[in-house]
Amino acid sequence: MTDDALIRRRVAVSRFVRDRYGPRGTWRLHRAAMGWDLLRAPVNVVLSPVFLLTRLLAWVLSRLGAGRAGGWLSARRVFLPSDLGRIIQTDLLALIADLDAQGIGPNAPPQAVRHQAAALAETRNAVAEITTSLIVLLSGWLLFNRATPGVISLAGPLAEIRAHATAVNDFLLGDTLGRAWYWAFPVQLSPWQVVLTGVALAVAGSLVTTFAGLVADPVQVWAGTHRRRILRLLSRLDRAEPAGEIEREHLLARAGDLSDALLMLWRNLR
Repeated sequence: MTDDALIRRRVAVSRFVRDRYGPRGTWRLHRAAMGWDLLRAPVNVVLSPVFLLTRLLAWVLSRLGAGRAGGWLSARRVFLPSDLGRIIQTDLLALIADLDAQGIGPNAPPQAVRHQAAALAETRNAVAEITTSLIVLLSGWLLFNRATPGVISLAGPLAEIRAHATAVNDFLLGDTLGRAWYWAFPVQLSPWQVVLTGVALAVAGSLVTTFAGLVADPVQVWAGTHRRRILRLLSRLDRAEPAGEIEREHLLARAGDLSDALLMLWRNLR
């Protein structure tokens, strides 16, 4: 592709990114999430580790010479398809078709284009999870002055507050004496209270993840992340490369979950 064609492609991608993921564009985009996506979101959050494991296994198989098995595994769609994801993929397919019509597109097979578009939508979901983790981390610092990289480490402190407030309200001699009593004799938490609080936080976190793009998308437009991600996708299509590599966003999202679990284990051991 000539330098002039590459410049025209970059200009078209930049325009697309501003229109689709800028403040107004992402607001219009998230209207699609006000429906069944609210129920799909918790399931997709639970399936995120499964997605990463399948991609890691596909990468290992490809490196061991089992390219066909690795390609088949990497093509499996783990997440439940969301209305928001369908719109993202449809918009991206329309962009690539428009680039092809101008003679500056990758002219790749339709199946490869759809596969790459689906992979980009999944990467965007991982960024939304990272945004939610940052919100949870900030909440932990502001509320408890402690690191809470995920809902697991946040569940304990919130369960303690809830149990303490309930015990004080139910104290036989009134709230004032109740606060004094439970200051001297702290409320004992049951494991079920922590588990139920964690489940409630996980559901709330999945809903936050669904709409995290309202914040993350404009930031990525400003930082140029969306633009670079789409240009990398087009370059892979130019070279007819499969979307087998694991994007770093998925690794960062799962690193937050792992650090959350390790932090909780460390605190329990202490």
